[in-house]
Amino acid sequence: MDRLKQLESFVAIAARGSLTAAAKAEGVAPAIIGRRIDALEERLGVKLLVRTTRRIALTHEGSAFLEDCQRLLVELANAEASVSAGGVKASGHLRVTAPAGFGRRHVAPLVPRFHQLHPEVTISLNLSDRLVDMAGESFDCAVRVGDLPDSSLVSLRLADNRRRCVATPAFVRRHGAPRHPGELSRFACLSLSSDASQTRGWAFSVPAESGQSDGAGEREVIHLKPTGPLDCSDGQVLHDWCLAGHGIAWRSTWEVEAEIDAGLLVPLLDEFAAPPNGIYAVFPQRKHLPLRVRLWLDFLKAHYARPEFWGGVHHEPEPMP
Repeated sequence: MDRLKQLESFVAIAARGSLTAAAKAEGVAPAIIGRRIDALEERLGVKLLVRTTRRIALTHEGSAFLEDCQRLLVELANAEASVSAGGVKASGHLRVTAPAGFGRRHVAPLVPRFHQLHPEVTISLNLSDRLVDMAGESFDCAVRVGDLPDSSLVSLRLADNRRRCVATPAFVRRHGAPRHPGELSRFACLSLSSDASQTRGWAFSVPAESGQSDGAGEREVIHLKPTGPLDCSDGQVLHDWCLAGHGIAWRSTWEVEAEIDAGLLVPLLDEFAAPPNGIYAVFPQRKHLPLRVRLWLDFLKAHYARPEFWGGVHHEPEPMP
C-alpha cells in the first residue's frame, strides 16, 4: 500500500505541478506527500523531482518513470473496474478480422450479440481475404479457416471444417453423380480460377495404392483439379452457380451445411472426403490477454461448438447458456 501511495503521489505532483496542489487533491497535508516522494526516491536510488521554492520539475529519470507509473495506475484501475459490481466487466476497443465469405456468415452476426453482452466494448470487424498483418495493423484477433502458416501468433482451434462436393438435386437427376473422384472429369465442375489462392485443387481421401502400405484399409490424400465450362476467382460466385444448378462445387461445410439440411444441395463423394482442417482464432502472443479478447474467444468457441450453429442462417444468434 505504501508503494502504491508513493506512485500515486508522484503522478499527482507531476500532473499538478506542486506538492500543495497534489496534497489538496488527495486530501492530505503537503508534508505527507513530501515524505512519500522522499521515501520513493530513497528506495529507487534516483532523483525524480527537482524541487525549488518556485516550481517542481521532473528529472530525466523522473520523466521516464512517470510514463510507467501512469500506465500501471491505469491498468490497475481497469482491473478493478473489470470486477466491480460483483461481476466481470470488459471494456475498450476490440479489432477483429476474418475472411470475407466466412466473416459475413459466421462472424458478423455474432458481433452485435457480443456487444449486447458487453456494452462497454466497442468492436471493429474487418472482412478481407488477404492475410492481414495483425501486429502491424493492430488487430486483437483473426478468425482463419484452413491450415495455418508457421508464425509467432497463438492459435485456438474453434471448430472443424470439412470440404464437400455438392450439387443440386436437379443437376444430379439430369447428369447423375460421380461414384469416385476420378469420375469428376466427366462432369461440369465449378472451380476457382487459376489466379485464386486454392492452388492444390480438390482434396480427397482414397485407398492407398497396392504396394504402398502393408496395412489393410489405409488411405492417402490426393489432389485433383477438375474443370468445367465455368470458373471464377470468387468462392461466393461458385456457391451461387452451384445453387443455380450449373455444376458440382467443392465447398466448405460452413458454407453449404444449411443448404444441405434444407435439401437445396446434396453431398457427393462423402466417402472420399479428406480429413478436416480447422477454423481458428489467431491472436498475438501476449502474457496477459485483455479481458475483452478472452471473452470474445470464449464467445466464439461456445457458439462454434454447437452442431446446430452450422445448419442455419444466424441473423439472431441464440443467447449464451
